[in-house]
Amino acid sequence: MEPDPIAVDPDLYAPGGSGSPPDDWQSIPSDELQFETYEAGHLVDLILESDRANPLFRSPVGADRDRALQVLDIGTGQGTWAVDVADMFPNSTVRGVDLFPPPVTWMPPNCVIEVDNVLEEWTWREKFDLIHMRNMLGSFDPGEWDRVYQRCYKNMAPGGWIEQLEVGPFVTSDDGSLPPDSAMSQWGPMMQACGDLAGRSCDILYTMSDSIKKAGFVEVREKTYKWPLGPWPKHQKLKEAGVVNVQHWMTGMEGWCMWLLTKFGEPEPWTKDQVHVYCAKLRRELKNPYYHGYHTARRVWARKPFPGEETKSSKLSSQ
Repeated sequence: MEPDPIAVDPDLYAPGGSGSPPDDWQSIPSDELQFETYEAGHLVDLILESDRANPLFRSPVGADRDRALQVLDIGTGQGTWAVDVADMFPNSTVRGVDLFPPPVTWMPPNCVIEVDNVLEEWTWREKFDLIHMRNMLGSFDPGEWDRVYQRCYKNMAPGGWIEQLEVGPFVTSDDGSLPPDSAMSQWGPMMQACGDLAGRSCDILYTMSDSIKKAGFVEVREKTYKWPLGPWPKHQKLKEAGVVNVQHWMTGMEGWCMWLLTKFGEPEPWTKDQVHVYCAKLRRELKNPYYHGYHTARRVWARKPFPGEETKSSKLSSQ
């Protein structure tokens, strides 16, 4: 079941009103951009799940906060999710893994951040109760994704859960306010085309459910979200998420697209100056209150069956 259309706040930036597009949405020092991008994306996740007692994951493994869970966060990035889970479940051990160490100086005693490649053979002795991934779009080719899911299955405790949240690149609007020739409308098709040429497709958002089932997981569940871009939604939670998501884009867009466009841009690879010009146009559009754009995110979570449990083709359920 897809989310309902997002209602627009009719009072925001009304003619003659006091509101105006805030100019400080992009006023962050350049050496903090990557850090800010990780934090902003995490905050959007939390805002959209803020009506839940546990906004960090939906897998049903955390009902008992005193239970000693073994948790793995693949592609941990800044490590923010891993740290938050470690704080919420102090008796658990949370491991975050990525190709590069995060720029952090403190971790809870039950949280460990490691540099490793999950495509290589896993060396952890523990069987995990929860394996989490998010924002991994373009990280692997289809064959590598299959290997990752197979390794998750192999290294998970029976009854453990896998959970993945991905945000799609395609920006649209429910009310037709986004022109088809806008930079925002062009973003998704360009990223998809470049990703395909690079062998790193951006369609994992739509394929991860079937891939997780293929690896042997059961009880596959799914929830779809709309991530608004800007403060235009009428609903307060969506409005807050939209403001933070704009910051997420402002700080992250060049890092997301620079390599792809300068290597695989069409009709020929772009220059860095062309990327800068495009991103400047995109930033202007993100600050336009009359563009009611959003992109889609999807969360999938599933369980490893217990020994002897009959494995049936898991029916996808919408939450």
